[in-house]
Amino acid sequence: MRGMLYILISFIPWILYWTLCGIGSYLGIIIPLAISSILLIPQIFKRSFNIMDLVSFLYFSLASLATFAFGLSIFVDESGFLGYLTLFLMAALSIALRRPYTLQVSMRDYPEVYWKDESFIMINNIITASWAFIFALNSLIFLLLSSPLTLILSNSLIALGIFLSFILPVKLPAMRAVSEFRKYDWKVRAGGGDYDVIIVGSGIGGLTCGALLSKRGYRVLVLEQYYQVGGYCSSFRRKGFVFNSGVEDVSGLWEKGPITYLLRELGLKKDDLFVKNSRMFIFRGKAIRADSLEEFIAALSEMFPGERENIERFFYEAERAYEECYREADVYGVPLPAELIVKVFGERKLLDYPREHPHFYDWMGKSFKEKLDEYFRDEGLKELLSALIGYVGTSPDKAPASSALTACVSYYIHGGYFPKGGAGAFAEALAEFIREHGGQVLVNRRVDKIVVRDGRAIGVIAGGNLIRAPIIVSNANAKTTFLELVGEEHLSREFADYIRGLKMSPSCFMVFLGVDMDLSSYPTLIKNLDGSCDIVINSNADRSLAPPGKASVTIIAPANYRDFPERGTDEYLRMKKEIAETLISEADRIIPGIREKIVVQDEATPKTFERYTSMPEGAIYAFDQSIGVKRPYFKTPIRGLYLVGASTFPGGGVEAAVISGIICANDICGWPRP
Repeated sequence: MRGMLYILISFIPWILYWTLCGIGSYLGIIIPLAISSILLIPQIFKRSFNIMDLVSFLYFSLASLATFAFGLSIFVDESGFLGYLTLFLMAALSIALRRPYTLQVSMRDYPEVYWKDESFIMINNIITASWAFIFALNSLIFLLLSSPLTLILSNSLIALGIFLSFILPVKLPAMRAVSEFRKYDWKVRAGGGDYDVIIVGSGIGGLTCGALLSKRGYRVLVLEQYYQVGGYCSSFRRKGFVFNSGVEDVSGLWEKGPITYLLRELGLKKDDLFVKNSRMFIFRGKAIRADSLEEFIAALSEMFPGERENIERFFYEAERAYEECYREADVYGVPLPAELIVKVFGERKLLDYPREHPHFYDWMGKSFKEKLDEYFRDEGLKELLSALIGYVGTSPDKAPASSALTACVSYYIHGGYFPKGGAGAFAEALAEFIREHGGQVLVNRRVDKIVVRDGRAIGVIAGGNLIRAPIIVSNANAKTTFLELVGEEHLSREFADYIRGLKMSPSCFMVFLGVDMDLSSYPTLIKNLDGSCDIVINSNADRSLAPPGKASVTIIAPANYRDFPERGTDEYLRMKKEIAETLISEADRIIPGIREKIVVQDEATPKTFERYTSMPEGAIYAFDQSIGVKRPYFKTPIRGLYLVGASTFPGGGVEAAVISGIICANDICGWPRP
């Protein structure tokens, strides 16, 4: 509003010019010159000029010179034509110089976080272009028509310009955000089938969605191909030792975290399901504990004394940004993407998002490397702060800073948690909730086909039987969902090519060791930046995961799916053994004597993960999570078919999967306000 008021003030010289000159008064030259001079004085002291005020002063100076020094009356007689022509040239020139004149005015209304934003500049280019068009039309109107038509038409166009200046900043970002997804904004009602909702796969995203829907009265069926639920969030037992299949460190359990929200909604207790992890980094031969943010900042400041102030500033900024990310979590428990902000909270909310989330918004447009470079000079410190970038599955220069904040830096701020009883216990708690609320969770039930008729999902085929439901939620990977379960015959060629072309995220190699050692003096998580692997002592988080006096240990290292031969071949088994021996040797340097105390050993390769989870290439986070990669939308081109889990927003990890499940459940329910 301040900007619009300033535009009105800047227009006062022109309004007086056209009014007074319209009645033939030469005061229409003198008074506007005086006012434009007054407007320009404070700008001279600030050395910052508003282009419209500057053009006004120059125009009325020239008009005064021509009128009073040379006795010309053209600036009075043709005030409408010349004035609007000048304003058109001003607007057009400002666009050509990439400084649309409304941008300077908008900066009065919006904080600095907006000023370089692509949408903000785009909006101002469009508004300035609209005014340029209006000025040009008015110039022609005064040239070709006579009063009173000139007054009626020109003022009507000015009123239109003012209206557009008010409405476009709200409408354009919303239109841009939802345009791509408008075709997916279908609504399907539950009822009329064997179940209201069928969930394909029992990963955490699917179980979250199913639990919330069953609580709200939906008839839910979960079909899982494996003998247990959870996907990567599962665990297995070997001779009294319990190991997790993938999940060792869970975020989202702070006060406003999505998992905290989910547990609260379901009436489950955090302390029954999770325990806080202890954490240590090994960097340049030094052990750095990070059990709390204060402890971590102190350790970093001691190791990098020249960066002490920058370290404190970085984490202060990160805490503010992370809190802002979850600012609206009180409503639905999760942050929402732009298109859902428009749908759920309205167009104005999207426009106000940068103003209300200035710190987080600053992280959204940068890579993690760029964010680190803003604060630090020491490359070693940057490397150390990127220690958890594997949780994003890409490098700091390719990782969106916002993703690194929520998936990596958040562990420094609020810590990470280990699932009590093993990762499978959390998944089983969600499955049991579904059963208790009238739903069914069936294992060893592989879905062979998602049945589609006339562009609409009507059910699934499992075990040769058609099970009907108007809503299908797929927790399977999007490639499996569309290219195998749905079939390309039901997809546009463009969409099928897009899905086929998505690059998978990295995978890993895991060694599971049951050792006859008491390792309770070590932290649960050991991140070895001097080597190639991480160590997780599962039994330090939960003593029940190993027999008394013994320890359950997992060694994890990144791995490329394409490096491994086919499962079961001699070459595959030999390679598997060699990698395991290398990783055990590295672990033995960190935990001396562990090799001699092994009583249970098993390994998992990317091919193992692909075999048991049906995740293509055994990818940990489904698709590549680098900047610019567009994940599939959670609502699909098939009416009634949803996606949850790592394939869709916001990506991989337990917290992200929970977010996807909460979003899907709310959309199915029509986004009811709590």
